[in-house]
Amino acid sequence: MSTTPSTTGSDDGPGDRPVVVLGATGQQGGAVVRALRERGRAVRAVVRDPAGARARTLAAGGVEVVPGDLDDAASLRSAMTGAHGVFSVQPSSGQAGSGVTDEDEVRFGLAVADAAQAAGVAHLVYSSANAVGPVPTGVGHVDTKARIEEHVRALPTPSTVIRPAAFMEILLLPGSGLPDGRFSFLARPDQAMQFIAARDVGRVVAQVLAAPSRWAGRTVELAGDALTGDALAAVLAGHLGRPVEYRRIPDDVLARERLLGRLAALVDDGRLAGRADLDALRADFPFLLRFDDWLAGPGSALLDAALRPTSGGVSLR
Repeated sequence: MSTTPSTTGSDDGPGDRPVVVLGATGQQGGAVVRALRERGRAVRAVVRDPAGARARTLAAGGVEVVPGDLDDAASLRSAMTGAHGVFSVQPSSGQAGSGVTDEDEVRFGLAVADAAQAAGVAHLVYSSANAVGPVPTGVGHVDTKARIEEHVRALPTPSTVIRPAAFMEILLLPGSGLPDGRFSFLARPDQAMQFIAARDVGRVVAQVLAAPSRWAGRTVELAGDALTGDALAAVLAGHLGRPVEYRRIPDDVLARERLLGRLAALVDDGRLAGRADLDALRADFPFLLRFDDWLAGPGSALLDAALRPTSGGVSLR
């Protein structure tokens, strides 16, 4: 669905009611919290352990921290009582070490949406993935999101679905090869793939939540840049001041690592490469970072870390 607006958005009257943020101690939820707080919005973070270090940091920053469990519907409804909006993101089986199954993720996503409906919130924003579409991908942690999207849209609660492209942050995970002057990822050298900075997901969500009537009922494909494998290496080389050679993750690795192989196939057929209209997005969200700008700003520390020798591997989300 197009992101081109027909009106100029403005705040739809949340008053001082908070926005409830799931995953507030993680990457996306944390970015949403920061963006909302920058706008002066009241934020209520749902966390499993309010006494944990990350939760205490949120509280110190003026965030209301409340206990909640994705497997406890009553705790979710309680956390959302009196809220104006909800940002929903769930732990995924695609995240290493999450301990979450595909069915867990679906159950969690449906529980959050149902709790938002029961609490009568004005707007629910659900974070999905850019490979989601009408045809199943065969990748569990992508197809889970299609099932959650369907449920969210079926509820009477006004909702917006965002589908972020691959995060720029994952480009600099250990194992990319940068210490040796190489860079490897899923795209072919001449194939464009879209990316977005996690910071910008937060800023987009904050802007969407500020104008529910403008964004409700829409699915927004999100990206800030599109680069081929060779272009990614060229941007990295410019920041490092030395050549960087791009190589797609080798075929033998893609064959051995089934998930990586399936993700590479989704890049090849275009679904994971991204289909966002970058010009229309930038008209709505002019703050969206290109990869070059992200490396010079929020990504600079990650670039430094990626240059340290490691034996780690590459993941996508």
